[in-house]
Amino acid sequence: MGYSYNPKSLCADEFINDEEILETLAFADAHKDDVQLCYDILEKCKPHLHPASEHGAMITHREASVLLACDDAGVNAAIKQLAHDIKQAYYGNRIVLFAPLYLSNYCVNSCLYCPYHAKNREIPRRKLTQDEIRAEVIALQDMGHKRLAIEAGEDPKHNPIEYILESMNTIYSIKHKNGAIRRANVNIAATTVENYRKLKEAEIGTYILFQETYHKERYEELHPTGPKSNYAYHTEAHDRAMEAGIDDVGLGVLFGLEGYAYEFAGLLMHAEHLEAVFGVGPHTISVPRVRPADDIDPDTFDNGVPDDVFAKIVACIRIAVPYTGLIISTREPQAMREQLLELGVSQISGGSRTSVGGYVSEEDEDESTAQFNVYDNRSLDEVVSWLMELGYIPSFCTACYRAGRQGDRFMELCKNEQIAGFCHPNALMTLEEYLLDYASPEARAFGEALIDAEMANEDFKRAPVYAVLEKNLTAIKEGKRDLRF
Repeated sequence: MGYSYNPKSLCADEFINDEEILETLAFADAHKDDVQLCYDILEKCKPHLHPASEHGAMITHREASVLLACDDAGVNAAIKQLAHDIKQAYYGNRIVLFAPLYLSNYCVNSCLYCPYHAKNREIPRRKLTQDEIRAEVIALQDMGHKRLAIEAGEDPKHNPIEYILESMNTIYSIKHKNGAIRRANVNIAATTVENYRKLKEAEIGTYILFQETYHKERYEELHPTGPKSNYAYHTEAHDRAMEAGIDDVGLGVLFGLEGYAYEFAGLLMHAEHLEAVFGVGPHTISVPRVRPADDIDPDTFDNGVPDDVFAKIVACIRIAVPYTGLIISTREPQAMREQLLELGVSQISGGSRTSVGGYVSEEDEDESTAQFNVYDNRSLDEVVSWLMELGYIPSFCTACYRAGRQGDRFMELCKNEQIAGFCHPNALMTLEEYLLDYASPEARAFGEALIDAEMANEDFKRAPVYAVLEKNLTAIKEGKRDLRF
């Protein structure tokens, strides 16, 4: 059966259409040396322009693929600068912080790139009890975290939806000292509309599901057995989540499984599809690369992405999907994370553990349950200090989620470059909370100076929120918490 490209279709083979991707790559190759065309495409993407297409983006996946393919030094420099400018226009200089919490590594799938695969008899299998989850969450709160990404393998016996829901309730129920998890995003396997409704009722933040690879044939090779082997069911999961009422969904590609240009085009087509069908694109996009892990050797895959190409991919995603939260994890080392922050990344993890638990006490190396090796092992306090030294405002804000600025309401504000008006003051207030409750003396001193400098900005003083923010910062110093716009 042949499939035609249709971004409004609910069939995975039509909205992520192989023929369309191949034609896109051919078009990009044919036009990659057309420097004027590249500059014309970039001109369409400049901040303060209203979205020019029905997809809410400035340019199409085909135009973005031309930019990615172009080798001209001037164009590449312009891409990097524009990505930086777009991030500043939409989100300002704040960086949102989060941490993953792995609940269980039991899994019935046989994904060839993941150590949790069912045939791995070497990795210890573990599932957190509710008491263990409480302990892990308290440890995360004591670090200063307010936002988590919940992770679990796919196993109907060990990790049914009831376990995830019970765990969510436990996580939200814990109020330790001044700590609280205010937003828990969920990254679990594709499931039914009914189960997504249950997650919605449990007040999850964003539902995150990585595609891994958009190349259908390659996807089926990499997922030989298990529920995840069904390409269509997996690829259409975000549609079911949004049908169930989940406002925010997150996309992601595991770069290195297939050619990066193919994945890039597929990722943007997925974003366009969500816009075309629901009027709401991805709330977040994650860009992990294949990394070593228990019984997993990245060299097995012959599509590794060099650092310079990876950086350009991130910049092009920011340009093509300007409204999305762009996430980089501790899969990347400090130097690469620093480079990517300049190119549009707006969310990073800090003090992360990729094992089941791991925050109360670190695992012995020979008993590791980690999904992948961490390349940035710094504490949250060190990451916060580093961000401030780079001129960013570390943010623990979760206000939009609890104020109803989700889905189309969030997108309307973000696409009109109005969301920063909420983000900036909320970032300052949550940073003040962190400095008072969790920061080292050095970080606190640096952070207070940063907040003072932000409050001394003459342009900001004229902002409508300024007077209230000033009062709120004083109230926080006096013991108030969770003040927000």
